[in-house]
Amino acid sequence: MAHNIHRLVVALGLALTLGLFAPQAIAQVNPTAQSVTEDALFEALGNGGSVTGRITIPDAHAGQLIAPENRVWAALQGETLHTISIWAVIGMVALLTLFYLVRGKIRIDGGMSGRKILRFNAIERFAHWTLASTFIILALSGLNIIVGRTVLLPMIGEGAFGTLSAWGKIAHNFLAWPFMVALVMIVVLWLIHNIPNKVDMEWIKQGGGLLKKGVHPPAKKFNAGQKLIFWSVVLGGAALSFTGVMMLFPNEVATFADWQFYQTIHALTAAVLSAIIIAHIYIGSVGMEGAFDAMGSGEVDENWAKEHHSLWVEEVKGDTGSKARPHPAE
Repeated sequence: MAHNIHRLVVALGLALTLGLFAPQAIAQVNPTAQSVTEDALFEALGNGGSVTGRITIPDAHAGQLIAPENRVWAALQGETLHTISIWAVIGMVALLTLFYLVRGKIRIDGGMSGRKILRFNAIERFAHWTLASTFIILALSGLNIIVGRTVLLPMIGEGAFGTLSAWGKIAHNFLAWPFMVALVMIVVLWLIHNIPNKVDMEWIKQGGGLLKKGVHPPAKKFNAGQKLIFWSVVLGGAALSFTGVMMLFPNEVATFADWQFYQTIHALTAAVLSAIIIAHIYIGSVGMEGAFDAMGSGEVDENWAKEHHSLWVEEVKGDTGSKARPHPAE
């Protein structure tokens, strides 16, 4: 009996192998029957449509695999913004270098008097340096996102670049918050001093005294050039803050087009503001004698103050009813 069963099993096996049973008797399953065909893919791309897939997570946008309309945005990121960012920084550095070679360092014509005037108190300096330090890190880490792969990666290698980029991303996300706090602080502290007035027009007509030695147009606490810096930082910083928050929390953005718009505005604003800040750093350091003291110790030499902010000096002396504080070495 067992021998007969064995023979029956062997016979069935041979029959299946030789195809003695009709093919339609065996159920066939095509795993790609419902997949996207190549023809359908090219048809969707050719008509400007998008290619989507099936997903199991709540975010419906994750199912979008290919969106041809994003090609314009990708080209903008990879080419246009790349070029603008590089030329904004390099162009400003080149311009300032040329200015320094022609004009040289702007000296105090009357020399140091040895008498000091308090220009910025501790709170003002704290707000300034918090804003300045966070902006520099934000600018460098943001610039790395745009040009780091093509400029920095070949220089330091994949390992170092990966580590630097990872820490840069963390710094960019978290330092944005103290940057915004400091931005609000300088608005509260200095807004009243940065309202444009008629004195600013005269300052502009004379080039702020930057182009010619011995020219010192009158100015209050902030001259027209500093007011331009102030409003650039306030408006540019507000734009960076809003668009940055939108990118940190993408669920608040309605569509991909909105997110792309915010990202583009963020990058363009950062490029322009970085160039402006480079000019500000130049004037406040190597470009003008005595300027760094304003944000260093908070006190400036009286002759420097008279030459660059004569109306402010008159206000300070009128309010205090006394002369400037003598320098300890005097």
